[in-house]
Amino acid sequence: MPASTVKRVTAADVARSLGLSRATVGFVLNDTPGQTIPEATRERVLAEAKRLGYRANSAAQALASGRSRIILLVLPDWPLDYSMRSHLDEASLALDEAGYSLVTMTPHPTGQARPLWETLRPDVVLGMTPFDARRLEEIRASGVQHILPSTPTDDSATSEDLGFAGGPRLQVEHLLDRGRTRLAFAGSPDPRVADLVAQRRRLAVQTLGDRTGRGLVAEGPLTESDSSDTVSDWVSAGVDGVVAYNDDIAAVVLGAALRAGIRVPEDLAIIGHDDTPLARLLVPALSSVRIDTAGLGRYLADLALSAAMGSAPPPAGPETDAHLVARETT
Repeated sequence: MPASTVKRVTAADVARSLGLSRATVGFVLNDTPGQTIPEATRERVLAEAKRLGYRANSAAQALASGRSRIILLVLPDWPLDYSMRSHLDEASLALDEAGYSLVTMTPHPTGQARPLWETLRPDVVLGMTPFDARRLEEIRASGVQHILPSTPTDDSATSEDLGFAGGPRLQVEHLLDRGRTRLAFAGSPDPRVADLVAQRRRLAVQTLGDRTGRGLVAEGPLTESDSSDTVSDWVSAGVDGVVAYNDDIAAVVLGAALRAGIRVPEDLAIIGHDDTPLARLLVPALSSVRIDTAGLGRYLADLALSAAMGSAPPPAGPETDAHLVARETT
């Protein structure tokens, strides 16, 4: 039989098979709140629905229950690197176990697509970084009841709100504790992370100033094409330690130093950020800062679930802390 002629099994079919009212079956299949259905009846309905091959109409189910069981996560326009993937994978798994689906979207300044909070009617819209006042108003106007964070902020807010601020502090303190006194900051040339790079640089400079009263000796974005000259110039200027924006940039610094015959860590100590698998695989192995991205993913999921279910938000735990991982490059 052609697929187009296959009759969809409906809640009415389940009700007719069991001799129950359509209302009772609908309450069970839609998990309608506020209804007291005997557990035995509920189990009969679910078993018969499965036997008949019933598939819920998600739009009708959401309308009946008042919930779509969708969590919409709005991402900043950052590269989908190892840390971000780990974060999203864990959040998606935790939400799936609770019966919710995680959907992500990345708004673009010139984008023309209709925002997903208008088309999906998610139970919760969650921002990886805080929304500005205009975006908050747009989301509220679409009818979304739960938005996190719910208060506006300016465009400069980035991952500091997620507890990443300790990373640059640990990087600088570790190099200073290793006897390095003339530090450089190696940033990323990717314009998508310019705000995040600037934030980490600012936190590193603040820590360096608090500890020594001095500033950076050198700084700048590094690319593979210019890294050899830049790192050689830094070392010639007396730089003996590099704080890198992340492990990828630290790997570029390390490769440039080794090609130039600069000894690591004897002549130049290097520390990255994020503790990706790359850090452990490099030779020499890269010192870095570890953020529990999987733990943050679970925490993010718990925040969304607490909003969807109207329960108290979870307290921030150790997953928001940064930890130093010292290896061979320092």
